[in-house]
Amino acid sequence: MKEASTGALRPVYLVLGEERWMVDRVVSAIREAAAKGGIAGFNEDKFTAGDAPVESILGAARMLPMMAPRRFVMVRGVDRWEKKDDGDDGEGDDERGGASGKRGVSKQLSPLDALAEYAKAPSPSAVLVLVATKLHGQRRLVTAAKKGDFLVACEPLNRRALPGFIATVAREKGNPIAPDVADQLAELAGPELGYVVDAIERLSLYVGPKQPITEDAIAQVVIRVRQSTVWELIDALGKRRLDRALAALADAYDPRDGGLRLLGAVSWSVRQMVKFESALAAGASQAEAAQRAGVAPFKANDVAQSVRQLPKGALAGWMRVLAETDLALKSSRRPAQAVLETMLMEMCAR
Repeated sequence: MKEASTGALRPVYLVLGEERWMVDRVVSAIREAAAKGGIAGFNEDKFTAGDAPVESILGAARMLPMMAPRRFVMVRGVDRWEKKDDGDDGEGDDERGGASGKRGVSKQLSPLDALAEYAKAPSPSAVLVLVATKLHGQRRLVTAAKKGDFLVACEPLNRRALPGFIATVAREKGNPIAPDVADQLAELAGPELGYVVDAIERLSLYVGPKQPITEDAIAQVVIRVRQSTVWELIDALGKRRLDRALAALADAYDPRDGGLRLLGAVSWSVRQMVKFESALAAGASQAEAAQRAGVAPFKANDVAQSVRQLPKGALAGWMRVLAETDLALKSSRRPAQAVLETMLMEMCAR
């Protein structure tokens, strides 16, 4: 991104990773930088691996630009060639360049090896961007990209880093967000950054310029259920009141998201309780425990009461049930509301 902003582009980039939002940002930035000084779209070629032969792609990269300093050539789905290579005994990667075969007959380079060879002496008047979700780390193209420093890693952010990312994006839009609220949004909207950024955009529009993003805003825009409703559900579970818990679920359940956002809200609240309980057990005061758990001061008494009314080990059991429910919502054919009702029954039993 820094190189694109300064215009100091490399002749080849291997953009590798599963985080689509990052990939799209990188490709867009490189494309925009490569087009400077020329007519937009005039010196640009886009290919999909497998739909076009590698010879056509390299030919486009070696073609001289017209009335511009450079050409932009992009290839998506480069990992499709790896799958083809793995299933073809005659075209696997060869660390010696695929130069020899049986009886000394020259062996044609695989597409991935051809790209690695091109990267050794690329055209200075083109920017070749190769996009793949995954490639084996021992492929010549990957090792060359690491050695030549043209590998751009676009891996998903881990859960711990996501609240910081949310705070940064919100700040760029002019909307402050408290750490505990950023953590809540990470739980509800993550892990895909595309959805997270879209949620922040909608929240920013909802609260208005320079206004903080709050729990209430998240309730209205992201999950359509207030956190107070979630705490009512948690309180009912703690008191083994299944009837009240099921009633709260019926009020809060939104079929449009398949129950995942509601599950995220419950999981986030239970995780706060786990942190709160752990802090109390370590000798922290109620105020200190609330701070460590990311619980707002005015909620500390309610959370403390919920934690104290639970038998020892109940929260650990709840966490297991929540994890099993997350898996069931994503893989089971059962109706989402039925899965959540089963979850409440198991939590009450524990």
